[in-house]
Amino acid sequence: MAKLSRPRNPRAKPSPKRQAKRGARLRRFLLKWLFVLFIWAGVVGLGFLAYFAYDLPKTDTLAGPAHNPAVSVLAADGTPIATYGNLAGDFVSLDEIPQSLVDAVIATEDRRFFSHFGIDLWGIIRAGYANLEAGRIVEGGSTITQQLAKISFLDPERTLKRKIQEAMLAIWLERKFTKDEILTIYLNRVYLGAGAYGVDAAARRYFDKSVRRLSLADAALLVGLLKAPSRYAPTRNPELAAERATVVLNNMVEAGFLTLEEAEAASHERAALGSRREGAGGARYFADWVLEQVPGYVGPQRGDLTVLTTLDPALQEAAQAALAGALAREGAALAVSQGALLALTPEGAVRVMVGGRDYGMSQFNRATQAMRQPGSAFKPILYLAALEEGYTPAERVLDAPITVGDWSPGNYNDRYYGEVSLEEAFARSLNSAAVRLIRAVGVKAVIKMARRLGVTVDLPSEATLSLGSAGLPLLELVQAYAAIPSGGVRVLAHGITEIRDSTGGTIYRRQGSGAGRAVSGETVAGMLELMAAVVETGTGRAARLEAPLGPAYGKTGTSQDFRDAWFVGFAGGLVTGVWLGNDDARAMNRVTGGTLPARLWQGFMTTALSCAPERFARGCSWLDWTIPLPESSEGRDPEDRGIESGKAGH
Repeated sequence: MAKLSRPRNPRAKPSPKRQAKRGARLRRFLLKWLFVLFIWAGVVGLGFLAYFAYDLPKTDTLAGPAHNPAVSVLAADGTPIATYGNLAGDFVSLDEIPQSLVDAVIATEDRRFFSHFGIDLWGIIRAGYANLEAGRIVEGGSTITQQLAKISFLDPERTLKRKIQEAMLAIWLERKFTKDEILTIYLNRVYLGAGAYGVDAAARRYFDKSVRRLSLADAALLVGLLKAPSRYAPTRNPELAAERATVVLNNMVEAGFLTLEEAEAASHERAALGSRREGAGGARYFADWVLEQVPGYVGPQRGDLTVLTTLDPALQEAAQAALAGALAREGAALAVSQGALLALTPEGAVRVMVGGRDYGMSQFNRATQAMRQPGSAFKPILYLAALEEGYTPAERVLDAPITVGDWSPGNYNDRYYGEVSLEEAFARSLNSAAVRLIRAVGVKAVIKMARRLGVTVDLPSEATLSLGSAGLPLLELVQAYAAIPSGGVRVLAHGITEIRDSTGGTIYRRQGSGAGRAVSGETVAGMLELMAAVVETGTGRAARLEAPLGPAYGKTGTSQDFRDAWFVGFAGGLVTGVWLGNDDARAMNRVTGGTLPARLWQGFMTTALSCAPERFARGCSWLDWTIPLPESSEGRDPEDRGIESGKAGH
């Protein structure tokens, strides 16, 4: 019979040997799956990193430019007019930068910069807690290294992917560069508002001096811009900028860089902002016009450019004030809302360009872009052609009603004077006499003269041309008039004298137009007689200048239905044109060239030609300016000199 065994007690403890075996099996199981999990985590992690690293930007551009090339436009005296694109200053080494500026950056942006590995974990935790407590973003955890990665390689979008790539690049930067090198690159690339990249560009933009010369107060103001360049710009919000600078100084005290007394002293010291005024008023019309021409002189140029121009800042301000004042006083009553004023030297250098009433409201340049009918202001070109054909100012011409086809032009107020001299016909701006003259001289001769003087627009081959029926810009008309005070030499209006690269090297320097003679000395002499009569006894008497500023020479112009009113003339070394009208070609309230435009011209020229040595390179010698008439009229045929036609130099 089989022996019965005692049943096992389920509550009995396993033997120690059995327990050891069971523990070993469990450890092997856990180790196995932990290893598998580690492998898979590594694979996933590598895939994760590969995903974000796949489209990381190239890092070989770190030493390249951090900004778009900038073009700085300067007036004739070096005054800044406008800056286009972004501006970078000198690349400065860390030992050239004031220690106060370096300390301010460290204290405000990254106090553990010299101890972390590119990512400040404690800073991230601190910022997260502060943001959670405030319920909004009040503090960031990015290090200077991360900021450098962002501004150098990444776009500004705020996504998880960008933040991860930023961290990866920060670690790479820390491995490739020393801390001093990272800080140096950062300070030379960081954006500080107003188009300024780097601390030296910002110092020059805001303080008109190199970063090497910044005071503690300057440094605090500059570092305050890092938080929000537009918001804390001292040129826009001086009070906010000062408050932010105080925060920076307090940060420096907390970080141990300053004593409380030093910070308080600096907070009471006002940073000395520079006096540069860029793009003020109508000078931007001129700067825009100049900018369009730069590529033609320098080609596909990389790097910052400085463009030296012919603009006279004092004259420009006087012209802007004159136009604005005239429109403010009489514009509403006379139904005129816009105007333009342009002044050249007899050599073609543009001293003044006001392209409209308010650049901020409208950037359309009415001095260079508006195609308006000049009316009788075109007549000097007709009379030049007649003088060249052998007519004299004393020659007689009939002023009586005339019909050409279906066209019957009349004089102002329908008054006729019978047989008059060319001088009287020109001075009184008699239309019927002008029509008879163009029929005698020939339309082709007049068009040929216009081309020789630099007029490039299409001109109608009909008698209406005698009364200025073709629209053209003020610039071309003033340029054509300038051939008279130049002694008959064709003038090319120009605004650029020199273009320099970022190293100060000269890329372009104006050497002269080389346009050649347009009309003879005899023709110029006759034209002067006619234009003087306009101001002395004719329609332009309101433009007469008092001694010793005169004599003045000019011509009035009024288009049909009073849509355009002009006065163009010259005196004392300036050739100046004024246009008044409305952008929608609405009729004015009987404004003629001899009224408001002539008065505006006279007021501006009186101011401009007053003796002011500090304003003009030649000082009062401008008042001694004379028209250089050649002794003989040899070489009257411009075709021999290759200037029969072609575009003007603008």
